Amino acid sequence: MSSAKSRTQMSQQRRAGSWEDNSVICSESESLQPHLPPPPPLPPPPPPCSTPLPSPAKKLYQVLAEGQLKPRNVREELKALFQNRSDSFSKELNWLLINNPVPSLIQDGPQCGLVALWMAGHLLDASEAVSLEKIVNCAVKNNYTAQGEMFSGDNMVNLAKEVFTCHGELLTDGLMGSNRSRILSHLKAGYPVLIPYDEDFNHEPCLKRGHRAHWAVLTGVLLGLRCKLLQDVYEKDRDIPGLHHLAGGAAGASYPEDCVVEVFLLAKQGKSLKYQLWEYERVHQSNVQLAEFSPKRGDDGTAYIVPDGGVKLGLCGVVILLQPLFPVSKLTAPTTNN
Repeated sequence: MSSAKSRTQMSQQRRAGSWEDNSVICSESESLQPHLPPPPPLPPPPPPCSTPLPSPAKKLYQVLAEGQLKPRNVREELKALFQNRSDSFSKELNWLLINNPVPSLIQDGPQCGLVALWMAGHLLDASEAVSLEKIVNCAVKNNYTAQGEMFSGDNMVNLAKEVFTCHGELLTDGLMGSNRSRILSHLKAGYPVLIPYDEDFNHEPCLKRGHRAHWAVLTGVLLGLRCKLLQDVYEKDRDIPGLHHLAGGAAGASYPEDCVVEVFLLAKQGKSLKYQLWEYERVHQSNVQLAEFSPKRGDDGTAYIVPDGGVKLGLCGVVILLQPLFPVSKLTAPTTNN
């Protein structure tokens, strides 16, 4: 009995010793392992975006256009133009205002020609509204433009015909000579004219040899006449002495050509929502001196499509007359709103 008890105690001691030996070995093994630093904590989640990402910087003309109020109506806008420059208009003449208004659109980038065509399209009796996007896509497809620029009068005519299924005629040699009577007759009938010119900082025509080439649409005229105006065709303006409009029901403007003393053109372009009033001769002078591609554009690293012969061949002296395939005079009564 005691012998069995002794053997049991010896067995327990051996097991205890074995456990202690293993513990020592494990401890020594752990002490030989390099001490690695704990992993860094996970970064905190990004804060919620409290402000939207900044939009691309807008051009000055885009900022100004956003702050412009829509005029009461086009006639009032044009009358204000006349009054603001009343010192420029002889009191000895009868002034006749004829215009077929178009909506405004501010261009985004070098789209002046395409925006001018979009505005003109509203006078071409299109069967449905044509978006600027469609005009741009058509111009790109035909390799007329890369960025929205249009440096070719021929391409502009072809683009207008394709998009609006209209009649387009390209005149050369500017606005004077035999072109003068054709342009005035076209505008008096209520049809648009597209014209390239050099744009000054106030958007009016200037002389920069094509370095500031720009497009505008002409939709009307202001004529200084030396003759009397028939009351059944024209009506006096109620507010401005000497200013006349087409009378309601009148079929169109009629007067002797030799009584026209002064001519101003009503124009819109893609950097302003408002109409501008330009001296006819000044527009001609700007139009016929377009000769060079802007060195600034040439060095900006942007690809542009310029026709063979450059700006001089593509734009100099170009005037484009647009009208529906089956024209009917658009001016049968005075226009009072847009």
